[in-house]
Parts: sequence; structure tokens; C-alpha cells
Amino acid sequence: MQEQALEILHRVFGHPGFRGEQAAIVEHVASGHDALVLMPTGGGKSLCYQVPALLREGTAIVVSPLIALMQDQVEALRQLGVRAEFLNSSLDGETAQKVERDLLAGELDLLYVAPERLLTGRFLSLLDRARIGLFAIDEAHCVSQWGHDFRPEYRQLTVLHERWPDIPRIALTATADPPTQAEIAERLQLEDARRFVSSFDRPNIRYTVVQKDNGRRQLQDFLADHKGEAGIVYCMSRKKVEQTAEFLREKGFDALPYHAGLDAQVRADNQRRFLREDGIVMCATIAFGMGIDKPDVRFVAHTDLPKSLEGYYQETGRAGRDGEAAQAWLAYGLGDVVLLKQMIEQGEAAEERKRLERRKLDQLLGYCESMQCRRQVLLAGFGETYPKPCGNCDNCLTPAASWDATDAARKALSCVYRTGQRFGAAHLIDVLRGGDTERIRQFGHDKLTTYGIGTDVDAAAWRGVFRQLVAASVLEVDTEGHGSLRLTASAKPILQGQQTVLLRKDSPKLRQRSNTSGSSSPAAAEVSEYDQPLFQALRRLRAQLAKEQNVPAYVIFHDATLRNIAEQRPIDLRALAKVGGVGGSKLDRYGPALIEVVREAG
Repeated sequence: MQEQALEILHRVFGHPGFRGEQAAIVEHVASGHDALVLMPTGGGKSLCYQVPALLREGTAIVVSPLIALMQDQVEALRQLGVRAEFLNSSLDGETAQKVERDLLAGELDLLYVAPERLLTGRFLSLLDRARIGLFAIDEAHCVSQWGHDFRPEYRQLTVLHERWPDIPRIALTATADPPTQAEIAERLQLEDARRFVSSFDRPNIRYTVVQKDNGRRQLQDFLADHKGEAGIVYCMSRKKVEQTAEFLREKGFDALPYHAGLDAQVRADNQRRFLREDGIVMCATIAFGMGIDKPDVRFVAHTDLPKSLEGYYQETGRAGRDGEAAQAWLAYGLGDVVLLKQMIEQGEAAEERKRLERRKLDQLLGYCESMQCRRQVLLAGFGETYPKPCGNCDNCLTPAASWDATDAARKALSCVYRTGQRFGAAHLIDVLRGGDTERIRQFGHDKLTTYGIGTDVDAAAWRGVFRQLVAASVLEVDTEGHGSLRLTASAKPILQGQQTVLLRKDSPKLRQRSNTSGSSSPAAAEVSEYDQPLFQALRRLRAQLAKEQNVPAYVIFHDATLRNIAEQRPIDLRALAKVGGVGGSKLDRYGPALIEVVREAG
């Protein structure tokens, strides 16, 4: 079995060998056993069911949640000579019927289908008449009602085990903390399945968190090092998505908006451009990105705080799927915290759900404010211990300084108390700094003992104090009081002088500039100056081939494959066949054209 799997891996997919636990997973599933696979984005999850699909008799049925995802994967498989199809609402009736006939005739290796269609009586009846090799449930975290991508239809996929108990199932996800892992196993009746858990680490991604000073300017500064590169900018609201896209276009970026409120055709066109063109910056709400298979996204920027560490990991994981250097950049401030807490408390969810959302937000705040290695904190959220500082995050590259903020914290807390715990940070800072505002005079706050006692600390530093006191649960947001701040029980020992307070020293401009200059990391494989002309010529050929077939360029070849060709300079098909990423089908289809480009380069 292992020799057959390696032969398929090389002949069809063009890879010299399996990575990590891929070989063990393939053998386990191909032998007819169930598996639950947790592997980071870019770790090669798809091969874990695609290779067994080619080893086993019958058609592999792949449950996939999004149309764009299944279309991309099917096109990529067709390029490899694999008999793959999909069934979804984008097909007309005649085409869908042909796919069904091919399934019944045993002429498909893999069939991708949305959970909604799979669960229909008609489709289940169709499966009864077909020969099924295995079931693959992709994006399995969608089964979790507490997750960020919950799809209720996933709960009903237990029908696969109940109706076809002898057909192996493999469930896969890149995003699941320990509670979600347990829920996946329970909800999909995979308690007895062998569990394969790879490291969640994405070593090629550099993580950076900056405190909001001037959000637009900070985003522009960050993107200055990424001109001409593909990336995603996440914003909290639809309005901000459109404003950010317009702002970036004015600054010379090819930026497009994406959110659920856009016309469906505009949204589809923008997504298609992002997938098929180089250098597009997609400004989006979190509605965009799940299942996006674009490998060369060089950055993911968050202009607002996400809702959870799990969601943040999922969204940043859309960068650098090709293993090359990528960046995850997040700017956040106290306003984000206030807004998200208000959204939780004013939502219609049950108290149990709200309690979970509060815990997840607090976990994310801990990540943002930590002075520890970002990767260590992030992976700890998934139950994984990272042994040493990573050397590829802002806290490792430019460690943040801490300062004894005990006196400042006592002044801040005292000001909250003496103003009646009815005001937000902006007004409290004005009081502490002795501001002359109409509001201060209206409430007589210029007569308080805390008025003007904080003139030695600038406004930006005070914002950091209040933000970190909220993150540490020393202050809480009154969600019904327009974001006013209130003391918690944790404030008492600080006010009474029984506890010291160490806070992170904010320097957003300095820290941002030092961390974004130069996007390379040790994980990057740079093209040498000598190989650059050939590499660009190969990219032009790829773009031409992609345009002729109306497919994304990365479906033809990844940049890493073109880089290997540029470095190795194969001058015949036999040598080209040894390059990673060039399988048999692509060798036949594109080999002569590639060799011609290499020979012309000399």
C-alpha cells in the first residue's frame, strides 16, 4: 500500500515524498479506517483524502462548504489528470445530470458536494446506487455550534455513518481548539476514529500586533512593503470595508471590497479577480475567505479586533499557504474592545453562549497584550506547547518594554471612581490631563481631586493604561452605558496600594516600522538575481496558460514550482519530471513549453 501511495504521489501530484503524518493518514484511510485530521492550512490536508481516493475502488465523496473552494480544488485535480467533478447550484440541470451519470457509471475519482445537497433524499438515493470509496468531510470545524463558521447542516452528516457504516470517513480541519476537536468527534460519531493532530504552527507567518494610533496611516505604512502583492484586509463593518478599499485605491493599491451586503454578482466578480489576478488587495468582512485556496496571499491585515483567537488563527492562516514568507498584522485599540463587548452583551444569544464569547474575547486580548512570543501564546490556545521563542514575531524581533504603572493605574482607577463610573476613556483622559472641555465643566469634573493629576503622561500612554486595565479585567465595560468604564473587584488591591502594576509600554509608530520593514523570514526561498529573469518568464507563460483556460494561475503551477524550475534549469522532459510539483499530466501538457522557455533563457 505504501509503495502504491508513493507512486501516485509522484506520478499524479509531482511530489517526491509525503510530509509529516500524511503517509500514516493515507495508509490508514486507504485501508478502510476512519480518521480525524487536524493539520494547519498549507500542511497538505487535501492529499490525505485525495491519494486514498485514487487508491480505493469507487468514488470519493468530498463534503465541502463553499462553491468557490470546491471549484478551485476540482480544477486543480483536473490539471493533474484526475477525474474530479462537483455538484452545486452553479451548474445548470443538464451539466448536473451528466455528473450524476458519470458517478453511477463509476467514471469519477472524486465528487465534491455541498452538505445541503448531500442531505437531500434525491442525492442520498443516488449514493445508494453508486460505488463509494470513501467520505471526506472538509472544514469539519463547521460542525461546532460554538465555532466561528458554524453550519447546521454539518450536524446531520452522521447520516453517512448510519447509512454506510462500512465506508471509511475522514474529517479534516485546520482550526480547532481542544473543545472543538472533542465536539467534532462527538457530532460526527468519530469517537473511535484515529486522531491525527499535527502542529498548528505556521512558521512562515510573521505575527505583529500594533496599538491603534491612526489606523489608516498605520495600514498604509504596513502595505508600503507589500506593493504588488496579494493580500486580505479585514474590517469589522461593511461600511469600513468600502471606505478602506476606496482609501487604498486612492493610494495606488488595486483594492476591492467584499461583504454580504454587496450585489451578488459584484461580490462574485471581485472574488474571481482576487483568485485569478496578481496583486489584488481584498478588503473584506470575515464573510470572505473561508475555503479560499489561493496559495500566494502574502499578508492578512486586521484593522479591527477579531472576536476570538480561533477566528484570528483561521483568518491569518489564509496567508502563505505556499509556505513562503507571509505576514499577519493586527491593529487594535480600546474602542474595539468596547464595541465587541457591547455586541456580546446586547446580542440575543443565550447566557451560556455569551459567557463563552466573553472567554474567547478575553483569550484574544491576552494574546494582544502579551509580551511573550506571539507564537507561543497563539499555539497554547490550541493546546500546543511551543518550546522556545520563535524569532519571527514582533515580540521576539523587537521585545516590548514594560514599565511600573502602579501610580498611573491608581490615578486612572481613582478617576473612574470619582467621576461616578459613568464615562469612557476619552473623557477620563481629559480629566486626568486637566483638559478644558465643555463636558468637564458641565459635570464639574474640574473640581475633582483627580483633575489634572496625570499631565506627566501623554494621551496615547493613558489610552494604553486604560486598554490594558480592561484587558486585565481590572476595569470592565458597561455595555449599557455607551462604553463607560467601571471598577471590578480586582481594582481594590491596586487602589489600596497592595498590588503593583506592570504594563506594556506602547510605541505604535516605532514598533510597527521596525517589524514591517522587509517581509522576508528564514522560511522564504528567495529567487537569486541570476534566476530572476527566467522566473519572470515562467510566470508570464503561466499567466498566458491560465488566461487561455480561464483558471487561476496557481492552478497551473505554484510559484515554488516555477522557482525550482528557474534554479534547476531542466533542458529536457526527463529532468523536468524530477522537479517538485510537476506531475505526469502537467509534464505532458506543459512540459514542452516550459523547456522552451528554459532553453531560451540559456
